[in-house]
Amino acid sequence: MKLRCLIVDDEPLAHDVILRYIEDIPFLEKAGQCYLGTEAFAFLNHHAVDLIFLDIRMPKLSGLDFLRTLNQRPLVVITSAYEEHALESFELEVVDYLLKPFRFDRFLRAANRALEQYTLRKQAVTAPAPHEAEPLYIKSDKKLVQMQLDDVYYLESLGNYVKIWGRDQFLLTQRTLGSFEKQLPADAFIRIHKSFILNKKFVHYIEGNMIRLLNGKVLPLGKTFKHVIKLFPG
Repeated sequence: MKLRCLIVDDEPLAHDVILRYIEDIPFLEKAGQCYLGTEAFAFLNHHAVDLIFLDIRMPKLSGLDFLRTLNQRPLVVITSAYEEHALESFELEVVDYLLKPFRFDRFLRAANRALEQYTLRKQAVTAPAPHEAEPLYIKSDKKLVQMQLDDVYYLESLGNYVKIWGRDQFLLTQRTLGSFEKQLPADAFIRIHKSFILNKKFVHYIEGNMIRLLNGKVLPLGKTFKHVIKLFPG
């Protein structure tokens, strides 16, 4: 298995470095090279890509603005000379953030993270559901919407409202997070923070006070909820 990689950077020297690194990693292969975000957008309309190495400061369209235009996002590793965009980048669920100039060992670590996340995504898509769970019926925008529990990644409290995040949508409903905690099956959903309940099957890894999901989203692990770690096998 190889990840098809697209390089998006306005600096030719950056392309040379990344291309050389890609050639030295067996599970990566070059799919294409673009020097502007607008070029990359057109490229993705005609080519399948698994991983993008993306610069931020480019003419016409910045890397992060380009990323926001994508409805179906490949995995993304940011390659930038500026560290101040790191937080915003991770909020857009990038795999890693490489500060230029970066060495091969750091690039390899980012590539390994991308491969691991790609593999887990594939497993999550192809894995059969262990049982047919009762769906949730959510009152949202004057409608009663059915949502399968296996499709719910996590729930987020917003005061007297709760945002329910699914695979490809979210619903906003006027309820409390506590009411959902009583309703959801405890073997699948756990409270990790005063504002978050998550579906355990979508957890990628836990590190310190944060939990990363298979879709790249990072959620906080509250200080008073550290005990939930023992609910995970291993």
